[in-house]
Amino acid sequence: QVQLVESGGGLVQAGGSLRLSCAASGRTFARYAMGWFRQAPGKEREIVSAISGSGYNTYYLDSVKGRFTISRDNAKNTVYLQMSSLKPEDTAVYYCAQQQVAYVDYPSPLRSEYEYWGQGTQVTVSS
Repeated sequence: QVQLVESGGGLVQAGGSLRLSCAASGRTFARYAMGWFRQAPGKEREIVSAISGSGYNTYYLDSVKGRFTISRDNAKNTVYLQMSSLKPEDTAVYYCAQQQVAYVDYPSPLRSEYEYWGQGTQVTVSS
């Protein structure tokens, strides 16, 4: 059974930084792309970033390009999201997710392609 556990959320001022972590268990981690999604109150859950199993290929939402960096440590079964220059509009619950299909070259930006989800961690950016 796959388990994903996020950590690292919190309250930060605009312009600040946070690093989110997601520890995975249950499947061979390096085989699967991982994604970070977020959901703000009253809005749909949206992709923020994703990374292939190898770590070579990544995807970013346009609004976070240049500010957020996704990475993974396959030896530690962990994926990270380094968030810098945070803005109030980044406020949301952030979820990590594991893609359903193994061995994809490019991580999918589609929510429907992700089978397993963490419980979420709140990120609040004050102005």
